[in-house]
Parts: sequence; structure tokens; C-alpha cells
Amino acid sequence: MSVIAKVVGRRVWDSRGRPTVEVDVQLADGSCGRGIAPAGASRGTREAVDLRDGGQRLGGFDVSAAVANVNGEIARALAGHDAADQAGIDAALIALDGTPNKARLGGNALVATSIAVLHAAAASAGLPLWRHVAGGGQVTMPLPEIQIFGGGAHAGRRVDLQDFMVMPVGALSFAGALEMTAEVYLAAGSLMQAAGKVAGVADEGGWWPQFDANEEALEILTRAIEHAGFAPGREVAISLDIAASEFGRDGVYTLGLEKRRLDSAGMIALLGRWLDAYPIVSIEDPLAEDDEAGLIEFTRLYGARCQVIGDDYLVTSAGRVARAAEIGAVNSALIKLNQAGTVTETRAALSAAQAASMTVLVSARSGETEDVTITHLAIGWNAGQLKVGSFARSERMAKWNEALRIEEATGAAFAGRAALGAGR
Repeated sequence: MSVIAKVVGRRVWDSRGRPTVEVDVQLADGSCGRGIAPAGASRGTREAVDLRDGGQRLGGFDVSAAVANVNGEIARALAGHDAADQAGIDAALIALDGTPNKARLGGNALVATSIAVLHAAAASAGLPLWRHVAGGGQVTMPLPEIQIFGGGAHAGRRVDLQDFMVMPVGALSFAGALEMTAEVYLAAGSLMQAAGKVAGVADEGGWWPQFDANEEALEILTRAIEHAGFAPGREVAISLDIAASEFGRDGVYTLGLEKRRLDSAGMIALLGRWLDAYPIVSIEDPLAEDDEAGLIEFTRLYGARCQVIGDDYLVTSAGRVARAAEIGAVNSALIKLNQAGTVTETRAALSAAQAASMTVLVSARSGETEDVTITHLAIGWNAGQLKVGSFARSERMAKWNEALRIEEATGAAFAGRAALGAGR
């Protein structure tokens, strides 16, 4: 048995320079695993809660209480457990916390511990993590979804939409997909510099724009694809994260950049016009998490032509994924480890989406670290798509580069456009 001998938590720092939780798990056979908790800026109301210290120190973001929980209650509870029993360990963590959103011990403490256990078990088995979680099943290299312009909570709300991204649907390999993206990223930067539209770099590494309207980003992004030498839609397509919960509530959507308000029908109509005018194949959170009727209507109207991804609405919950599939609210699920809080719950949400014939994207958060776990999970769980952020900043590039290494080692097929589902 790969028995847990020691659990050690510590404070480290994420890509925003904020504290986060890192956990090392050591096994009796000498194997070790490490996990680091990411943090999101735009968060669903139902996702697992990070435990922060509050107060004035470090802006209230310190994690000393969460780290103490790892080194105290969690370490004592897991001592002697078999690290290969991920489901049993995660169930023990959930029971130990005892709250529906992991608020007592901290979602950050639990997810870092759960990830560390997974890595330790893989090390004990002598397997790379992707192979350990694949369990002998088929794997493919995921289609990347990569931010070019950051907005919303990731860029001081300079534009209302959160992410303007590209998907290199015409690539023949993962390595080729990254090369295509690099060309688009550089072309977008050059176009923005020439137009005097660059304010810097956003949280996830995308260009921080100074646009006068949200649609201007779509126009420049389409031009960037063309300037990079690719056919918009056929070789490189656009994906949007609207993050509508950030500016929509009770069916009213306030677009601050354009100083206008839309009801649910107006928001749907706006996005429909963009779908007609631009090579968009994927839209995440087109309506707010409290606008279920709006999500259902949007998916009814446009779900056959684009991915309609649930993030804040689904919060990586298997139960919510199953219900969303039943009522037709979305047709794709974003999967985030720290939304669920444990590896087992994350896998359950992904499996529920796949069982319902939804497409799946494994996703990073805006506050990230050098931890590359999600790359291995996207490949090992055969998710088909991976969303990490932009094509800049080391916490992002570490994950893209890890996928390159895995592609080279495995020769696995590239998911490509087929990952978007039939007809897209």
C-alpha cells in the first residue's frame, strides 16, 4: 500500500502575488506529491470557498489559517490512508470539513491536498500523472483555447467581456496549434500598438486593451487572425468568455463600456448578431448564472452552431451538469479543480458532462501557479479541450509546454475541431 506518512502545508504565492496554499504529501515508500491551489477572480456563487485570513495584512488574502488546517486536522486525518484510494481520501476531506462549500477548512486547503495525494499515488505507481489518471483508457491531445485580449475582472473591466480567445481548429497537432496561436498573439499586439490601443497585459497574459466598444475587440481579433496568415473560422476561430454574471443580475445586463443596459432578450440578440458577423465557435457564460431561462433560450437558438459553455452556472458540479443537460441550459461544461474542491468531485462533473454528450474544457484560473496538474488531467481524462489563459506569462506557458512534452512522449492524436462537437 502507498500509505500516507506525512502531509505538509505551506504558504506560496500565485501569479497575482497573492498568498495561496501548497501541500506536499509523502508516502511510506518514499514517493512524494505536490499540489498548489489556484484562485479565480470571477467566481460562481456555488463554488468551493477559499479560506482567507481577512484583516489588513496582505490585503486580507493571507492563508495562514488554511495552511494551519492542512498541518493540523487534515494531516492527522489522512495519516495512514492509502494514497491510491483517491475517492476515499477525498470523501474523508469532505466529511472532515463538514460544510457544503468547504468554507470551514478552506477549499484552497482541500484542493491542494487532493491534488498532492493524486501526484503522490502516481509517483508511487511509477507513472506520469496523465497515464495514472487515464487508467489505460484512450487519450487525445486537447484543442487549446487561448486568450488574446483580457477584459472584465481580468483587466480592470476596461471591456465588459472577460476573455477574447482563439481556437486553432485547423491545426494538425498540439504543437502546431500553439505555433498558430503565437502568430495570432503577435499579430494582435502589433495591430493594437499601431492603433494606440494597448494598456498593458491582463491577469492571464492577454493584451489589456483600450477599446471604445466591446465589438471592437472582435473586429481587431478577426483582423489579427488574417494578418497572421490564417483563414478566420476555418483555420483559427474565436471563442468568448462573456462572464455575464459579472455584469448581469435579475435579467438585466449593464455594459459599462458602452453605457447601456440590456434585458435577457437583448443580450441574446446582441450575441446572436456577433455569431452572424464573426467566426465564433464557442461562448462561455453568455447569460448570468441566475438567468437559467436565458441560458436555455440562448442554447435553443444557437447551440447547434457554437459551444455554449457553463462555468459560473455549473461550478464543476456533477449534479448541476446533469440537470443542465436535462433542461438544455448549456451544451458544454467548463471543469475547474478548485471550483469543486477535490479531484474526485472534479472527475465526477467531467464524467457527467461526457455521459450527457456535452463537450468538455478543463480550465485554469486567473490566479495561477507553476502547477501543471490540469494539463495532465485534460489529457488523461480525454477531455478534448484545455483552457489555460494566454500565450504569455510563465504560469500559463508551463501548462502549454507540459502538453508539448506529453505529445512528444505519447504521439497521441490531436483532438482538433472535432472536440467542439458535431457541426461546429
